[in-house]
Amino acid sequence: MVKPKKKQPSKFYLNLLEVFAKEKLFLLIILIGILLAEILTGYGQAAMWLGFAFAAYAAVSNDSIQSLGTFIESNGDKKWWVLWLYVGAIFLATVTFSWIYFDGDVTYHRLVNSAGETDFPHPDNFSIFQIIAPLVLLIITRLRMPVSTTFLLLSVFSADSSGIISMVGKSVSGYVLAFILSFVVWYFSYRLIKKFFKKRKSHPAWMPIQWIVSGTLWSVWIMQDGANIAVFLPRQQTIVHFAIFATTIFLGLGILFYLRGDKIQQVVSEKIRISDIRAATLIDFTYVLLLIYKLFISPIPMSTTWVFLGVIGGREIAISLSRTKEGNRHKERAWKLIVKDFTYAMIGLVISVILASGANKAIRDEVFSYFVNLF
Repeated sequence: MVKPKKKQPSKFYLNLLEVFAKEKLFLLIILIGILLAEILTGYGQAAMWLGFAFAAYAAVSNDSIQSLGTFIESNGDKKWWVLWLYVGAIFLATVTFSWIYFDGDVTYHRLVNSAGETDFPHPDNFSIFQIIAPLVLLIITRLRMPVSTTFLLLSVFSADSSGIISMVGKSVSGYVLAFILSFVVWYFSYRLIKKFFKKRKSHPAWMPIQWIVSGTLWSVWIMQDGANIAVFLPRQQTIVHFAIFATTIFLGLGILFYLRGDKIQQVVSEKIRISDIRAATLIDFTYVLLLIYKLFISPIPMSTTWVFLGVIGGREIAISLSRTKEGNRHKERAWKLIVKDFTYAMIGLVISVILASGANKAIRDEVFSYFVNLF
């Protein structure tokens, strides 16, 4: 009698087991984080510091692709602690200036204007959705999805939907402007850039130029996105609040550079010749110009991730259209990367609205009313 063959586990099941085996430590940390969030919800100060600790690493690790990704990628031969001390010193100088000049505000008036008005009030009691929002961001980061930390972390603190709408509007316009500007720069100068960058070895002068540009970009990014972390703390920080805020992020940056950007760095690494210090410098220069423009045109928080994706997307499409290589594989590859990154960004926006709806009844009612009227 022939014994029936045992049914083999499906490929999906085996892949799932492999993921759990590889990520068991990370999943354990997330589980502990959720349990702590559940326990400390309702305990004002404890919940505040727990949420801040989650946000400090989650925001920096996800946003490393836009503010530090090209810097990390093109300086792979440098010791991690050298890069850390350089970036860390710029961070400390930037937030210290804001804390002194704006009387305890480290966000350059992203969260509260000069009259003391804000769309993102500091709660007396934190909801579970506010505390777990950074954990959701950590999971998404682990999946190498470049989502907006601004939407994910600030939306759950928004007093009503107007704060979210204004952020989305400014971010969308930033993406479109970044895409167009980057496309024009790379499309019309591609032949010249290709000729100029033909030699694989760059001139030694490119290194200090890149470090200055990258340092400027990092400082401006902090002015824009520092609010994503500081939103958990009082809008006017005491010296104790500020010391913990600055020290925690400084040490978090050390971990980030030790891990060389961790898994999210692949979003940058997969792009065309980002490891070339000259290409990386040109990308960062385009990006920092846009951030400076958006920084001064309006104090409304904005998703710098969307602006970065616009810069990278415009470049990828411009290069794919300018290349004389036969076939359409390079064009298809470029479009697939753009669609993938934009899809991830939209997923992040949807998750942000869901979390904001859970954290705020007013937003929940507005979203419900919107869909009722829609159907």
